[in-house]
Amino acid sequence: MKYLKRSLLFGFIVAFTAIEHSDARDVNSAFMAVTGKTRPPIGHVKFCRANPQECRSQVSQDRAMALTQERWDELIQINHMVNQSVQPVTDIELYSVPEVWAFPDQYGDCEDYVLLKRHHLIQAGWPAGSLLITVVRDIDGGGHAVLTVRTDRGDFVLDNQEALIKHWTETPYNYLKRQSSKHAGKWVSVADRSDDHLLAETASTD
Repeated sequence: MKYLKRSLLFGFIVAFTAIEHSDARDVNSAFMAVTGKTRPPIGHVKFCRANPQECRSQVSQDRAMALTQERWDELIQINHMVNQSVQPVTDIELYSVPEVWAFPDQYGDCEDYVLLKRHHLIQAGWPAGSLLITVVRDIDGGGHAVLTVRTDRGDFVLDNQEALIKHWTETPYNYLKRQSSKHAGKWVSVADRSDDHLLAETASTD
C-alpha cells in the first residue's frame, strides 16, 4: 500500500506539472469540455428508477473539489479499496442479462466499480457534482465506464482497469459522455480529443 501511495503521489505531481503548462483554450487542457445534453445510458436510467435518491438535481453542489493532500489521499484509498474488494465479472455472468448497473457486493463490472467509488467519496464529504460517471471508448473500441473527479486542479479519472489515478488527458480513452454536474440523472456529451464522441448516442458499457 505504501508503494502504491508513493506511486500515485508521483503521478499526481506529474499531472499537476502538465496541467500548469496546458492551454485552457484546448480541449486537451485540465478540464473536460462538454457540448450539451445527450441520452443517458439505459443502465443508468434503470439504476435511477431503482435508486431515485442517487439521481436528483444537485445544482447547489455544482462545484469542483479543492484538491488538498488530504483529499488526494482519500481518492487513493477509496480507489484502491474498491478495486481490490470487487472481482470483475460481466453482467451476463452475474445477472444473465447484458446490462445492469448496481452497487456491487463482491462482484461487478466497470460501472458497478464507479457507483461504489462515487458512493464512498460522497460519504467522505465530496460533493456529488464533482463525481461524474463517465462513458468512454477503450483502446479496443469497446464501451467502458470510469469515474471523473472534478477538482480545482483538473479532471482526474478513477478506473477499475488502472491502479494509478490519472489526469483525463493521460488516459488512453476516447471520452463520449458523462453525468451532468448539475443533475445526477442527466447526461452531457464530452468534447473529446477525437471525433469519437459522435458515437456517444449508441455507446454501451462492458
